[in-house]
Amino acid sequence: MALGLYFTPTTPMTAQKYDDCINRLKKAGAAHPAGRLYHAAFESSDGLTVFDVWTSQAAFDAFGQTLMPIMQEIGVNPGQPSVMPVYNVIVPPAARPRSKAKAIARAKTKAKPKAKKRPEAQRAAKGKKKSKKR
Repeated sequence: MALGLYFTPTTPMTAQKYDDCINRLKKAGAAHPAGRLYHAAFESSDGLTVFDVWTSQAAFDAFGQTLMPIMQEIGVNPGQPSVMPVYNVIVPPAARPRSKAKAIARAKTKAKPKAKKRPEAQRAAKGKKKSKKR
């Protein structure tokens, strides 16, 4: 079961400290940890707070082995997170990727307006019938 974790640090986390933490996680190879489905950092009256969605408590605990020393180094105490089971997540459908050639061809087709036949040409075209060979 997926879990939502909401962190309100007990020491204020500034945008600068958050960015430093993210950069250190990247350097540690933990920018996109296994099991994290979603991450959001947003402003509150006490600095930045974080909301994550994880596949399991075990996946989050494994990430914590890398995260917690970094948080201590930058001087942020993340506090005890609120942990909640996730009932539902709604995401937009993924756009189907197109090949570059198809996208270019489609753009060219849309760019050229079709020539309209004049009414006289349409009547003349209807009047001409090809004879069939038997």
